[in-house]
Amino acid sequence: MTMDLSYVLDKLAWMRAQQIWPNGLRYLWTDAFGVVLLVSLYAETGEKRYLDEAEWLVSEVDRVLGRPRGIRIGEAADRDGQYFHYLAMWLFALAILGRHLPDYRQQGVNLVHQIHDAFVLPNRGIFWKMTEDLNQPYPGYGFGALDPFDGYLAYRLLDEQGLAREIEDMQRLIARMEPALLITQDLGLGMMLWMSHFFPEEDWAVSQWGRCLDMLDRMWIEQGYFCREPGYPQVKFAFTNYGVSIGLQAVHEMPERVQGLHTFFDHYQSGDNYDRDAITHVMACSAHFPGYLLRDFNPAVNPA
Repeated sequence: MTMDLSYVLDKLAWMRAQQIWPNGLRYLWTDAFGVVLLVSLYAETGEKRYLDEAEWLVSEVDRVLGRPRGIRIGEAADRDGQYFHYLAMWLFALAILGRHLPDYRQQGVNLVHQIHDAFVLPNRGIFWKMTEDLNQPYPGYGFGALDPFDGYLAYRLLDEQGLAREIEDMQRLIARMEPALLITQDLGLGMMLWMSHFFPEEDWAVSQWGRCLDMLDRMWIEQGYFCREPGYPQVKFAFTNYGVSIGLQAVHEMPERVQGLHTFFDHYQSGDNYDRDAITHVMACSAHFPGYLLRDFNPAVNPA
């Protein structure tokens, strides 16, 4: 596991000074990774200010993005609707925070009860995006390929007994979809590797582990990054590569390429909004210090 705390603390200080994060616009995916990062810093250093900031961040997400059922994608006007995979990542973050403050596990379970039946069409799939009120699928969107795996992981970490029905829904969808699933996009590959490492003995995880590594091997560009998809060697994004880094660290594969992409993107400028977007820099911090994103994280302090 990469653990560069000095990089992370410097990056956090810079983001705060630039009002990028956590004092910028709310965005659920970024904030989910941010909560995990802050709780991991608390566990590693014992400094309670990180746990306090994680709690503050959860309250801000609820205040700004929370809806009667579910959580909006982001604060910006064009970030309307709800994504299931963003919600699942937020559930994972609540499960991690719940390791130190158990009430947050129940908050996650309550959120599952709000969203599950709206998103899930049993034995068919999970709608990738819903309208903000969860009354119907968002026009133009179908089922999400990775969503059953996202939900399966988050639900099991929150409450295996209390969410048994919902977990069974996910298991059925995984059994139906996984045999034909071939992921070709960089972030999806990283996230699938990351999810698989929590359940390394399960058939779907073994199968996807091998497929994802084979695909990533085809997508490595010698300048020091993974391209977005096979056949597009010049298309690259920092935040998605950092997601690949997390996945590869989770399964202890390609350490030289992990270091190579960190070296490449830590000084990379894309010349567009991603240079200042919080998602780029929070994902960078998570790749440099995955913490509780990894099941074998063994923090130095681990306060109660």
